Amino acid sequence: MTEPTASSRLMWMLQITHRVEDMIIAVLLTATMGLALYQIVLRNVMGTGIVWGDILIRLMVLWLGMAGAMAATRQKKHISVDLVTRFLSPGWRLVSEGLTTFFAGSVCFTAFYFCLQFVKSEYEAGGLAFGQVPYWVCASILPLAFLIIALRYVIQFALILARRLKATP
Repeated sequence: MTEPTASSRLMWMLQITHRVEDMIIAVLLTATMGLALYQIVLRNVMGTGIVWGDILIRLMVLWLGMAGAMAATRQKKHISVDLVTRFLSPGWRLVSEGLTTFFAGSVCFTAFYFCLQFVKSEYEAGGLAFGQVPYWVCASILPLAFLIIALRYVIQFALILARRLKATP
């Protein structure tokens, strides 16, 4: 029996990571919809509701949106405008893809930095989102997601460079 290669182990770890991400998205979506439905029923039937329910739903939507953005970047299904690239030759299309990937990664690293500053300021302020949960914990998805998205763009850019170098004699 042969020993698994480093690349096969890396691919296995990536698959596990992707499945965990997908599970987190599914659980978040289910929990968000369940809590929203529960709030609606409580308000319309019982005339009451969970005091912190609306805040938690908003935060869950934020987390869900950022997790969805990470998954979209992973699958290369993020928003793109390819009107111009349709008319480019394959070589120039690769250059265009590389530039846009580099730019998107740069924007995400910048967003990561400023989101991290925001979370630090929320930590120092010590405000509570609901119950005993600090607001900085709830906002921590922002720098985390932008960092993961930026790193995925870096990997995509490196792969584009490798294809470009491979294509040139």
